[in-house]
Amino acid sequence: MLVIENLSTYYGAIQALDQVSIEVKQGQFVAIVGPNGAGKTTLFDSICGHVKPQSGSITFNGIDLLTLPAKERAHLGLSHVPEGRQVFPNLTVYENLLMGASTQQGRADWHRNLEMCFTLFPILAQRRDQLAGTLSGGEQQMVAIARGLASSPKLLLLDEPSMGLAPIVVDMIFERIKALHEEMKLSILLVEQRVVEALDPCDWAYVLNVGRCVASGPPQDIIKDKGIAQAYLGMQ
Repeated sequence: MLVIENLSTYYGAIQALDQVSIEVKQGQFVAIVGPNGAGKTTLFDSICGHVKPQSGSITFNGIDLLTLPAKERAHLGLSHVPEGRQVFPNLTVYENLLMGASTQQGRADWHRNLEMCFTLFPILAQRRDQLAGTLSGGEQQMVAIARGLASSPKLLLLDEPSMGLAPIVVDMIFERIKALHEEMKLSILLVEQRVVEALDPCDWAYVLNVGRCVASGPPQDIIKDKGIAQAYLGMQ
């Protein structure tokens, strides 16, 4: 589905990614974990077209993403839920979701997707006419995820969905993410600092550190590797 090979990305003279190779198969839940500054967000920015890699390749369902402008990549079925939520604060919940349905498939599936989003996050149905900027942080994260789902994605990219949220809200968000994968069979690529929450529901994991992939494998193997867990994941 998504195949990244030997990707290197720079910000000026600073190398953010160094020969990173990652794959997400159809229906798979893949997590990318690692400390701050590991290059996780840069990887997403490279996939979505916000930054241009210096070398390597990114293909999605056989299509070379590096030949396409960022605005065209969403129409292929890539949906990015950004770090920090980035909802439209002066638009209502309903209008935020409508903005997410700007892809061709999202427009075709709008009514079905809206019902699905309100079923997944019932509080959003109650808040549908409320300005997104007046919502709590957890509710804004629900809006951000629902907005991503409104595009009818084939692959959902989730960037640090736990950021700035209370533990009880984080648990709820990850329960919903797990349900998206298990019940809807949605392919997910998750970037997350909270290692336990990220590795628990995923099928495969990669560990990034200072722009390089230092480990990959089934999540249980990553956790059992004490060297990797202590050196890169802050786990004892």
